[in-house]
Amino acid sequence: MEDLNKAIFISLFKEACEKCFGFPLTSTLSEVDSKLLSNKILECTGLVIGSKSIKNYSSYAFNYNDKAARKENPSFATLDTLARYVLDAPYTDEIYRKDNESHYPYWFQYRGRFLQTISNRKMPKANSRIAAVVILVIIVAVVGVLVFKPLTRKSTIDSFTDNFNSVSEDSLKVNGWIIKSVDTTWWNRRNEKSGILSLYTLRGDNWANSEYPAGIKNLLMRRINSDCFTAEIHLVKFIPKQNWQQAGILLSEDSTFDGKMLRLSISYNDFFGGYEKSPEIIIQIVTSSEDGNRSKPEEIAHFTLFSIEPGKENLVEGNLANSVLKIEKKGFHYRFLYNTGPTESFAFKEAVSGNFNIHPRYISIFAIQGWAEKLNYIPVHFDSYNFTTIPCGK
Repeated sequence: MEDLNKAIFISLFKEACEKCFGFPLTSTLSEVDSKLLSNKILECTGLVIGSKSIKNYSSYAFNYNDKAARKENPSFATLDTLARYVLDAPYTDEIYRKDNESHYPYWFQYRGRFLQTISNRKMPKANSRIAAVVILVIIVAVVGVLVFKPLTRKSTIDSFTDNFNSVSEDSLKVNGWIIKSVDTTWWNRRNEKSGILSLYTLRGDNWANSEYPAGIKNLLMRRINSDCFTAEIHLVKFIPKQNWQQAGILLSEDSTFDGKMLRLSISYNDFFGGYEKSPEIIIQIVTSSEDGNRSKPEEIAHFTLFSIEPGKENLVEGNLANSVLKIEKKGFHYRFLYNTGPTESFAFKEAVSGNFNIHPRYISIFAIQGWAEKLNYIPVHFDSYNFTTIPCGK
């Protein structure tokens, strides 16, 4: 039985390689190819298999008959992750799998398929019929689990809190975060405060301009599997001081900024068209009425939180000690809420609400300074992120 499981694992791993690269495994994978397969598995399944493990598995699969070769014994979780990738299983995360699929159904589904293939090739007709019945029973049981178990999904995978107690890349990925456009210099400073994720206001924007393509450095993105939800971020002492330093929540229809988007942020503004006014801290909400960058973004809310009048800087900073941004979505109806204050005990206030024709599949947290000429990299301290599925009724 042990040899059979190893043979099935090798078959599964080779299928994963062929799916990723478009050709059969003919040698041990390089470090680059191992990282590529690792990233592809994460992108498609939401689950992590480290590139080092993948490289070791490729060596084992390629040198299986060499008695001196290192033996590998992947866990059921790893086998299930590979099977999910090969079988095009729905996107998930470790929390949901632990709570709802700890029996690793996709590994056993692949294993059953493999055994059925062998039985069809080698067994006499009488034995083949018996084996077929047994396998059919297994398949029915597995399908039953796959069909009925996801009915509990809405209250698990789509409700998630990250307090950023660990911001190592492995921890973030295990928690379902997709890390985009890494700027190593600033990304390596994300853990400067314990229990805090620190991002920095680098040049970038999810909308392009005539000089720069759309792009946000060190963006943290997650998939959305709900039509109705609330999402909120808690920021600690984020005090923007230069145009257009900002941080917030971004909803997008795809992971590449080609579709429609909605963005809620706390930002700094000192542009008043030539009029003399004190700089201000604002709540800004921006959306796109068409896919991607086919049209200029539309500012649907520009709400002044604080006017930074001379001598009032300390008062503004005290009121920004804690900031919370929240989006509530029910179908196409959105509410955008916020609160700020010396403590987190203040009630939410609504900035704006309305219907918007966007069906987001991804949610991201970000820090940027747009395409400003003069840059000032300041930290944005994310204390927590919370996403909760809510009923879609009125």
